[in-house]
Amino acid sequence: MARLMALSARTAPKARGRDHLKIRILTAPEKEKLAERMEEMANQYEFFRRDAKNIRTASTVLLIGLVGEPMDLNCGACGRSCEEIRKEGKKEGRGCAGPICVVDALNLGIALGSAAKTASLLNVDNRMMFSAGVAARKAGLMEADLVIALPLSATGKNPFFDRG
Repeated sequence: MARLMALSARTAPKARGRDHLKIRILTAPEKEKLAERMEEMANQYEFFRRDAKNIRTASTVLLIGLVGEPMDLNCGACGRSCEEIRKEGKKEGRGCAGPICVVDALNLGIALGSAAKTASLLNVDNRMMFSAGVAARKAGLMEADLVIALPLSATGKNPFFDRG
């Protein structure tokens, strides 16, 4: 399931053919490392504790990340010019490094949508989690500017919704 979702993300259409994605499927020990890091981060963000339970419940976790770079459009959507970003570099934020080029962000969104579509076609429950992506970066599970995690489950009830 996760490999087919990764394939969908990798082959999703990308503006100007810019493939700045990183994709990784976590093993069981890595999944536990991610959940532990999320619990550590729950001191700052309480909902990370709830989401860590979802990571442990998941049969597998797919990480999709972006290592962006300026596209030289100087559109200003990120708040800076491409030249400024190249000169000054990216800055580390709370959960990601940026600014991120809007075109790269759109490409990431299309890739995530393609992966979720494949999960839907396979009847695999999933949820896109920014929280788990932030923790994956902090735990060193993926080097990327922005990471989104998709925990996967094939059980009688979707564990990622109606979480109470």
